[in-house]
Amino acid sequence: MSTREPVDDAVRELMLLMPRLVGRIKRLPPPEQLRSQDLAPRHLSLLSVLLLDGPQTVKELAEKLGIAATTASLLVNDLSRKGVLERHEDDADRRRRIIDISAASRPAVSQWLSPGARAWREAVAPLTAAQRRTVIDTLLAYEASFAVATEQVDS
Repeated sequence: MSTREPVDDAVRELMLLMPRLVGRIKRLPPPEQLRSQDLAPRHLSLLSVLLLDGPQTVKELAEKLGIAATTASLLVNDLSRKGVLERHEDDADRRRRIIDISAASRPAVSQWLSPGARAWREAVAPLTAAQRRTVIDTLLAYEASFAVATEQVDS
């Protein structure tokens, strides 16, 4: 009789799955138009928010990404200088700047990020709203736990 806990089987499966997922994602090269932009994973998250949710302020981007507004501003400045993003005045409040993917970059960004969005959509579509929430909460808990574990190793 096995002395393994039932959770060990799930952990084993996930430990084998995660590197495959990350490897597959890393092998998806950016479209030719974006290759010279030296985009990092932090840029992908910001571009995903803009692609899926539309134009945002820096403050809104920071909130959705869970980062400081100054960090979001640095990312926006970096991508704006590269021509990937553009800023517009908010018609309702001229003091506010709205950030969006530039018209010239939108097709390439969409081409690059669409396979991931499509795969997530197919994976979670059969689930109930509660099941989708459980998947998301589990991944968030894993991320938080992994961050703590790696901080302890680094100390």
